[in-house]
Amino acid sequence: MDRVDDLNLFLRVLDLGSISAAARSLDLSVAVASQRLKRLERDLGVRLLHRTTRQLHPTAEGMALAERGRALIEDLDALTSDLRQAGSEPSGLLRVTTSASFGRQYISPLLPEFQRRYPLVRLSVNLNDERLDLIASGMDLAIRIGALDDSTLVARKLAHNRRVLAASPDYLRQRVAPQVPHDLVEHECLLLVGAQGRMEYWRFLDRDGHASTVRVNGRLESNFGEVLRDAAIAGLGIAHFSTWHVHEDLRAGRLVQVLPDYELPDTAIHAVMPQRRFVPSRVRAFVDFVAESFGEVPPWERGG
Repeated sequence: MDRVDDLNLFLRVLDLGSISAAARSLDLSVAVASQRLKRLERDLGVRLLHRTTRQLHPTAEGMALAERGRALIEDLDALTSDLRQAGSEPSGLLRVTTSASFGRQYISPLLPEFQRRYPLVRLSVNLNDERLDLIASGMDLAIRIGALDDSTLVARKLAHNRRVLAASPDYLRQRVAPQVPHDLVEHECLLLVGAQGRMEYWRFLDRDGHASTVRVNGRLESNFGEVLRDAAIAGLGIAHFSTWHVHEDLRAGRLVQVLPDYELPDTAIHAVMPQRRFVPSRVRAFVDFVAESFGEVPPWERGG
């Protein structure tokens, strides 16, 4: 197992940025850690790290080893964990990330029951509107909303993500409400700015299935959906929302759907995981639990 241990040490060095930090995390001395890294390079016959007085950088061979070796280490860890847990409860640390608003509204309320059901699982929950690289950040699982653009991930659909345009009653009383999508060019539109840039092109389908796209603009944009929700309720413009985000505002009348005769393209909400031959039982348990809790009709689409 020496080579596996050395590979794990090498990956820890890349993740933490220094040999000393990696050594501390594995309860090793710096001298022993350095010797083991040299042994790994000697056994493989290649240099894995460029060392300077202040920084370490992986070589091309080091990057290749990290990419393929991390998957091997994770598979081995998952297999070992599953073998140990055969016939017993899921356990260990589960690292989950999702968007801040969705996580606060729909994942956080589920955590107490999940931990009552699986008392041996420890949770680390990262609420972040930036899409983290699951492997580089050490995450086991992400719950993502919208199109999936990373083919290296394994995904399980949890729910549809229906979307609407909405504005406050005050805004619509002050302006002529849009009747067709092109009318939006005359309105203040509140724009989401994400990893894919400024989302200024809004797409629609009419009742006959004809598609159209409108480029919109406005004086307020944000990378955080709560800012756009607050602005829409305050009467600052029309915004593009997922129904999970504003269903209570629509029911309470704080927001009103705009252009209800036109559909916005649906996306979905997925649980995504790094590709692994063996998925840890704690990950499977969490995904199953969330899917069970959402059900066929997710809570934000239910009446009442």
